[in-house]
Amino acid sequence: MPSVLNLQEQDVDSKEKRANYTVSIVGCGQIGILYADAFAEAGYKVTCSDENPNLLKRLTRAKNCCINPEIETRLKKHIDTGNLTTSNVRKNTVAQSDIIVLAINVRMDAKKKFDTSELEGAYKQVGTALKQGSLLIYGGICSFGSTEILLKETLENTSGLKEGKDFLLAYNPLYFPKTRSIKALNTLELIISAANQQSLEVATIILKTLTSKVKQTNQVKNAELATLFKAAQLDICTALAKELAIFCENVGMDYFEVQKLISEENTNFLPTIEEENRKETYLLIESAENINIKLRLSQLSRQINEEIIKHAINITQEILHDCDKSIRRARIAVFGTSNQDTATTRYIEAATIKGAKIALYDPLLAKNETTDTTPVLKKSLSETVEGADCFVILSGQEQFKRLNLKKLKTLMKSPAVLVDLVGIAEPEKVQAEGFIYRGIGRGMNKH
Repeated sequence: MPSVLNLQEQDVDSKEKRANYTVSIVGCGQIGILYADAFAEAGYKVTCSDENPNLLKRLTRAKNCCINPEIETRLKKHIDTGNLTTSNVRKNTVAQSDIIVLAINVRMDAKKKFDTSELEGAYKQVGTALKQGSLLIYGGICSFGSTEILLKETLENTSGLKEGKDFLLAYNPLYFPKTRSIKALNTLELIISAANQQSLEVATIILKTLTSKVKQTNQVKNAELATLFKAAQLDICTALAKELAIFCENVGMDYFEVQKLISEENTNFLPTIEEENRKETYLLIESAENINIKLRLSQLSRQINEEIIKHAINITQEILHDCDKSIRRARIAVFGTSNQDTATTRYIEAATIKGAKIALYDPLLAKNETTDTTPVLKKSLSETVEGADCFVILSGQEQFKRLNLKKLKTLMKSPAVLVDLVGIAEPEKVQAEGFIYRGIGRGMNKH
C-alpha cells in the first residue's frame, strides 16, 4: 500500500489513482457519514467502523442513517460497488488504512462536564493499530488546546511512532449544526490545520479532492477556536431568536413572517428547540474557565437556550388546557430522535414529570433496532399517534414534509392538537386539516 508521507497532487488527481488509497472512518454518526460519502464519492476505498452495531446496520443498508435522502442514495451506490464497506473491528480497519478519519466528539454529562474517556479510548485503539506512513485526520470538535496535547501524545505513546516523521496528523473540525439541512461535504467550507507543514500540505491535498472550499492554518489552536467561536456566535443568535419569538407569541404575531421581512437569506435566527450549539458553547466556556476568564454573553445565551424546554412544555400545557385537556395523563406522541442528550430527550423527561404518557417515533431508527430511550419507542408513526391527545414535532424536517396529516388526525383523539417546536409546519395547512395548532414563535392563536 502506498505511503502518504510524501503525497503529491498528481498522486490523487483522478478517481482511478485515489482507488489505490484506503480510508478508515472511525465513528458512524452524522459526521462520519458525511466523511464516508465524500471519500467514497471521490473514489477512495472506504471502510467505516463503529462500536454501535445499530449504526453499522443502518449504514450497511444505507437506510435511516442520514436525514438527507440524496446522501443515502449515494451511500447505497458505493456499498453496491464495493467502494464502501463496514466493520466492527476498529483495529483491523485502521491497520489496513492509509488515511484514518476520527469522527468522534467528546461526551458531555448531565452536569455539563466533559468526559474524554471514550475519546481517549478511541485514540488508544487507533494508536495501537496505526501503521507507519499513514495520515490521521481528527474531524471532531474538541476543547481549546486538546488536539496537540491529548491526541498527539496518545497516538505517539501507543503506536511508538513519531508524528511528522512516521505518520501525519491533521485537524479538520467538522462543525455542522443539527437543525441545518444535512448537506454533502463538498458544499461545506473546511478548515484544515496541522502542527507541521508536511502534515498540513498532505491533508490539504487529500481534502481538496473532496471539496475546493478549504482554508489552511498552521496553528491548530486557531482552528479549534474558529470552530468554537462559530458555535458560540450561532448560540447567541439562537438565544436572541428565542426571545424575539416569545415576544411574538405574546403579542399575537408570527415570528417567522416577521423574520422574512428582515432577510430571506438569514438562517441564523431560527428559534429552534434543538440546542444545536450546546456542547460546543460549553466547551468554549470550560476552556475559558480553565484560564479564569468568564464569557458572560455565552453563559447568558446558554441560560436562555436551556430555558426553551420549559417554554415548550408551557406551550403544550396551555394548548391542551384550551382544549379542555390536562397534560397530566395526556397521551403525547413525539416525533423526534431516540439519541441521548437532545432536545427530544429533555422534552420527554420534562413532560413525563408533568404526568404525560409519551410515545416516541424516531424516523431514523429502523424497525428492528433497539434503544436505551426510557419512553416506549414505537415502530411506526401510526402506532405512535394512535389515541394521542397531542402530536409534538421535535425533529425530522424531511420526514415531516411527507406526513399524511389527514390520516394522523383520524388516529388521534379529538380535538387533535399539533405542537411544532421546530418551526417547519405551515400553520394554515395544519389548521386546514382540522388540527389545533401551536408553535414556538407563532402568536396567531392570540389575535
